[in-house]
Amino acid sequence: MRRSMTICFTSDIHGYFSNLDYASGKRIPSGYVNCMNSFPHDGNTLILDGGDTLQGSPFTYWLYSGGEAHPCVPAKLMNLAGVQFVTLGNHDFNYGVKPLREYLAALDAVCLCANVEGIPEVRKTALVTLENGLRVGLTGITTPYLPHWERPENLTGIRVLDSVSSAREALRELKAQGAEITVCIAHCGFERDPVTGVPLSNPEENQGFRICRELDFDILLTGHQHQARAGIDLCGTHTCQVADRARHYARLEVTRESTGETSVQSRIVEAGDIPCPAALEYLAPLERENARFLDTPLGTLDRPLPPRDRLSMALQGSDIANFINQVQLEASGADISVTALGNTVKGFQQRVTVRDIAASYEFPNTLKTIPVTRTELKAALERCAEYFDTREGLRISEAFLLPAPQHFNYDYYSGIEVTMDLRNPLGERVVSIRYGGQELPSGKELRLCLNNYRATGAGGYPLYAGRPVLREEPTEIAQLIMDYVRCHGEITVDPTQWLHVLGVSEALPDR
Repeated sequence: MRRSMTICFTSDIHGYFSNLDYASGKRIPSGYVNCMNSFPHDGNTLILDGGDTLQGSPFTYWLYSGGEAHPCVPAKLMNLAGVQFVTLGNHDFNYGVKPLREYLAALDAVCLCANVEGIPEVRKTALVTLENGLRVGLTGITTPYLPHWERPENLTGIRVLDSVSSAREALRELKAQGAEITVCIAHCGFERDPVTGVPLSNPEENQGFRICRELDFDILLTGHQHQARAGIDLCGTHTCQVADRARHYARLEVTRESTGETSVQSRIVEAGDIPCPAALEYLAPLERENARFLDTPLGTLDRPLPPRDRLSMALQGSDIANFINQVQLEASGADISVTALGNTVKGFQQRVTVRDIAASYEFPNTLKTIPVTRTELKAALERCAEYFDTREGLRISEAFLLPAPQHFNYDYYSGIEVTMDLRNPLGERVVSIRYGGQELPSGKELRLCLNNYRATGAGGYPLYAGRPVLREEPTEIAQLIMDYVRCHGEITVDPTQWLHVLGVSEALPDR
C-alpha cells in the first residue's frame, strides 16, 4: 500500500516571527506568522524547525533584554504554528541556559539534538506513527563548532559531541525501532556543494555533505548557512536547506511504496503576505510595546550615519563602523578596536533610537581585549584584503558571498592607519600599519578590543584563537552602544578614514 506524508520545515528564524520590517515599521511578505498560515495540519504532516529561533531580531532583543517579562513568546508562536519537532541552533544558547530551558519547557514540540547532552528537555531520537500508519524516525544535531563561539558560562553543564557519530548512533537506534522513513534535522550546512562537491566551508562547522555520504538517512533537513536549496538527492539522501528570517519554508512530499521504496520531492515556498490571524492577534500588543521601546530616543549624533554599498564602505571606511569602534574603545580602554557590520545594516539617524541600535548591531556579542603585535594585525588585515577581487575589474570576492553572503567577516579597524595595495598578490597587500603617526614596530604590543565571536578565530581569523584575554566586558555590545549614547547625549562621530587602498581604478562614491 502506498502511503504519503508532508513535511514543512523552517530554520534560522532568528526572532523574525512578525511580518514587520523592524527598520521601517512596515508590513512585508515575510516572517514566521506568514509562513505558518499555509502549514497543513493533518495526521500525515510533520512541522519541523532547525533552530536559531531565539536570537537575531530587534523583537527578541527586546524580549530577552527586558528580563523575564515575556520569556515564552517564541514557544507560544511555535505552538500556534503546530510545530512538532525542533533541534537546537548555536544562537539559541546566546542568552544562557535558563532562557533556553524555559523556551523548551513551554514548547509543545519535542526538541531533538543527538549531539548535545546536559539539557533535560532535549532528546536524541523520536519515532512517530502517522495517521496512515507510516513510522517516521527523527533525530536532530547542531553544529559541533558551537563551543568555539559561545561564551563558556552559557554552556555550563552542557556537552557538545561530534555530530556525525551522534547522528550515526541515532540512525542505528531509529532503524532498530522499525522506522520506515528516517529524518535528520541538522543545524549545520554543507561543507561541500551538494551538487558539484566543490569545498564551500569549514568541515568542522558544516557537515551536511559528509552526513549524506557516510550515513543513509532518507531525508536531511539543513540550515545555519542561510541559503535556499531544494530538490537535491545526494548519495541516496534527499536534502534541502532554507534561508533565514522566515522568508520562506521548505515543503517536502514523501511517498513510501508497498515495496519499501521511498521517493521525496521538495520545494521552497515563499512566506506570502497573509499572516496567521491567531498569531498576529497574539503578537499585536507585544509589537506595540516593542515599538515604544525601539523608538525611544537616546541621544544625538553630529550627523546621520546611513549605510552605503558594501564595496564602497570596505574600500573607504564606514562612519557606522567608526562609531561602533568609538564605543568599544571607551568601554574597553584598548588601544585599537575592530568591528564588523552585519549582512544588512540599517544605520543611524542623527537622533538615535533603540531601533537604530538594535537593527544596526544585531549580534549578541560581548567585548574582549587581547594583546596583538604587528604580525597578528598584518595577518588579520590580509584576511580583510581578500574581500577584494581584482581579477575582472573590482568586486567583492566570492569567498565572502558563497555559499551565502558573509559580509560580517570583513573587519573595520580604528586606531591604526592601514594602507593596502590591491595590485599586490593576496597575502602581500598590506603595505603599511601606522599607530600614533608612526609605522608600527614589529615588537610593539597593542591592546585590541574585538567581539567574542571574532576572538575565537571565527570567520577566517585563526590568529586570534587562543590569545590571552586581558579584559572582558560581560555586557552585550548593543547595550554598550545604548549606554554610550545615553551617557554622552550629544556625540561627535570619529571622521577618520583609517584605511587607504591603492590600486583602485574605478571611481567610487565620495565618502
